[in-house]
Amino acid sequence: MALTREEREQFLAEPHIAALAVDAGAGRAPLTVPIWYQYEPGGEIWILTGPNSRKNKLITAAGRFSLMVDRLEPTIRYVSVEGPVVDSSPATLEQLREISARYLPADKVDGYVDFSWKNHDGHQVLRMRPERWLSSDLGQA
Repeated sequence: MALTREEREQFLAEPHIAALAVDAGAGRAPLTVPIWYQYEPGGEIWILTGPNSRKNKLITAAGRFSLMVDRLEPTIRYVSVEGPVVDSSPATLEQLREISARYLPADKVDGYVDFSWKNHDGHQVLRMRPERWLSSDLGQA
């Protein structure tokens, strides 16, 4: 059964690991990788990636991407969303901290943020405006 708008937005706002998919070009299947994301109901979705990463290059070329999140308990549920990139900009330390705190235990955030900020070749924020949604709750199947 499809979720209501409110149900799908609330589900997407939970801290799931998303499967990101983006067109990888002629003769290639879409690039599909796990990724952290941030979302508040009614807003844009944002992700962090390296400015020189394959993900960033493919998303920039395609101008859009999709995310799919799911769970198995207490019911089998998923939400898939796709849309255009509406902004791309260098990430701030505060954004790295925000998304890290969404996924890591509180006592691990500072160490991870410090390591990531110092050791990765920059961070890029990509913002997507949700345009198309697919969702379902399969109940206790």
